[in-house]
Amino acid sequence: MAATGTARIFGYGSLVNGLTHRHGDLVPAGVRGWRRGWCATGRRGVAFLSVQPDGAAECLGATIGWPLADLSALDAREAAYERREVDAGGGAILYAVPDADRLPAGHGRPILLSYLDAVIQGFARLHGPADAWGFFETTDGWGPVRDDRAAPLYPRACVLTAEETALVDEGLARLGLR
Repeated sequence: MAATGTARIFGYGSLVNGLTHRHGDLVPAGVRGWRRGWCATGRRGVAFLSVQPDGAAECLGATIGWPLADLSALDAREAAYERREVDAGGGAILYAVPDADRLPAGHGRPILLSYLDAVIQGFARLHGPADAWGFFETTDGWGPVRDDRAAPLYPRACVLTAEETALVDEGLARLGLR
């Protein structure tokens, strides 16, 4: 028998972009006590986003109503992460890399530009450009960026508008990464 109902998922990276999944009921949200950052694990050859507890921080993102019947597909997508319960205006699940699996940011693993593009597009469309800028300022662990736009390696790469591309490029320039 298939599970019925919906889980509330808190997304803080690519899940904020509804084009990277088929569940479009995104609601802007934030969670206190968590800080977003780039990290690496032995499971992936590139850097990716995760969160860590930080009592002084607030992480902006979105909640998504995710059908319980499709939760195993989300678990497979987020295989390097573990589920954690958070308060995002009510109970929600977020996915975070376990501390034991986390390598220091960078660690020879670049940030894929196609991944960052999908994340910033989602933030700009859901929250507006100001909060997309805030993503750059409130995310730790910035390191080398691999420009794979011409041949995206990120499996859920998105096509950006000229304005969205400029937003990503300028954000990286402000960080001294472009």
